[in-house]
Amino acid sequence: MELKEFKNRNISEDYVVVQEDNYPKTNWDAFKQVLARSIKGELFVGMKITFGIMYRSLFKGEMATVQYPKEKLPIGPRYRAVHKLLRLLESGEERCIGCGLCEKICISNCIRMETRIDENSRKEVMQYTINMGRCIFCGYCAEVCPELAIVHGGRYENASEQRAHFSLKEDILTSADGLGMQLEFDGYGSVSPDADKKIKKTPLSY
Repeated sequence: MELKEFKNRNISEDYVVVQEDNYPKTNWDAFKQVLARSIKGELFVGMKITFGIMYRSLFKGEMATVQYPKEKLPIGPRYRAVHKLLRLLESGEERCIGCGLCEKICISNCIRMETRIDENSRKEVMQYTINMGRCIFCGYCAEVCPELAIVHGGRYENASEQRAHFSLKEDILTSADGLGMQLEFDGYGSVSPDADKKIKKTPLSY
């Protein structure tokens, strides 16, 4: 093949232009076309399908549309989205020990942490923020956490009108009331299989 033929993208000579019907040129031709198609029954066939779907939705409960946000489709068990800060099941305290590894490894530079030493000489996490507008959900923070304090949960709605709402600690921290519904993940620091027998109100060991 020569260079001239190679540059010619329209190399095939067998193209056939398909046009089912002539387009109407005047309003009268358009009206006649609509009238002809209506007489053929195309309009009524479409209305039959539409009213059939409407009947099944209203009277038989076969609604195909999900009424979001009141209804939500189930997501896969391996789905990882907005972060969650977990608590210890035994005491209800936060698992985060303020080591700062997640802040150091974050390649998007979106995690900020403020800590202090409390009256018991223990490091306490004062502020923990994640800028969801910068986060790329790589999962490095969850991988490096030695206490399984930060994980990716299943919540995927993170839209807001203000950027400040993307980084509130209260939104990702497991509430004390919802501790029984907290999902546990496998790994170092996770709950043992016989944890239900060992759960009791005990002080932290560190």
